[in-house]
Amino acid sequence: MTAHDATPAPAAPTAPEPPAAPAGDRPAPPARSRGAALGGWVLTIGLNVAAPILTYNALRDHGWSEFAALLASGAWPVLDSAVHLAWRRRLDEFALVTLVFLVITAVVSVVGPHSALSLLIKDSVVTGLFGLLCLATLAAPRPLMFYFGRKFATDGTPASTAWWNGLWEYEGFRTTVRTMTTVWGVAYCLEAVVRIALAYTLSTDTMVSLSPVLIYGVLGALALWTTLYGKRARRKGEERTAALAAARD
Repeated sequence: MTAHDATPAPAAPTAPEPPAAPAGDRPAPPARSRGAALGGWVLTIGLNVAAPILTYNALRDHGWSEFAALLASGAWPVLDSAVHLAWRRRLDEFALVTLVFLVITAVVSVVGPHSALSLLIKDSVVTGLFGLLCLATLAAPRPLMFYFGRKFATDGTPASTAWWNGLWEYEGFRTTVRTMTTVWGVAYCLEAVVRIALAYTLSTDTMVSLSPVLIYGVLGALALWTTLYGKRARRKGEERTAALAAARD
């Protein structure tokens, strides 16, 4: 498993404007602290994406085993969780999911045979598990994309977090987040199935090059769809709110 095959963090779902509520009752997002938002993004991307990849590749180049390099690179997301805990006084769901998948990735890397084919299949298992997790959380009080959205659509301050949490009382917002979670879950389950099938069909050299293309291609497509769908949901919410306000005047 290469570092770039780790389960990618989804892009944040764009928060739809709460639909079917009087204009005066719609919760407007609080003013965001640009410094806090930028700091959160830098920490998240740097410690959860860039640092693990650079560390993994550097250690592999120096002769470390795959498992040892992967385990060492996993220290960065742990550091991110520690920084978040010290900064915000709480460990959010995004950090917990990241830590869980680091453990899963390490486990599947050492379980079973260590052939090139098995490693390719194990890579797909991790992303497939992420898809199943998305679908499983649809039965939870709030699905996974709600927490990922809160991580990236707010600056992490108490005011913006409370605003995001408050949107859950609106049916349109709940429907949008559940739809996003469903699409992400199904997409990653299908991506895993396709990569496993290709691993048995194509040569190892071909799959080593194709696998990251599939991973980031699916991620890019999902991020684009999420942005467009979120904007459309927000626009429809605004239209319904305006229509309701006009009918009451």
